[in-house]
Amino acid sequence: MKPLVWVATSRDDLREFPDEVLRGIGYALYLAQVGRKHADAKPLKGFGGAGVLEVVEDFDGNAYRAVYTVRLADAVYVLHAFQKKSRKGIKTSPADLDKVKARLRMAEEIHAQRQAGAGGR
Repeated sequence: MKPLVWVATSRDDLREFPDEVLRGIGYALYLAQVGRKHADAKPLKGFGGAGVLEVVEDFDGNAYRAVYTVRLADAVYVLHAFQKKSRKGIKTSPADLDKVKARLRMAEEIHAQRQAGAGGR
């Protein structure tokens, strides 16, 4: 099982979600750790394929999202967790996409440090 690596405030942000949402997203992350994909996990548009995924949980009229990457072989990196603010459409806001891009770069740096610390394995 791959470990979860929380990038920036993603863990704290996720902990703010309702328990029902936490269970759903937690299960999706568990499946990613064991090399599977939750039925509700979809590639996030604009990130070149299925390496960056988004899982959406609806609860009490609100949409909660968690974005993670399986692009880096040693772990599942949780990049962002947020409540969708817009009531219109399903599109992720540019600000949230920018945050995901920045945190993906952070995850790549963490990955490189983990590889160097593991003797380059």
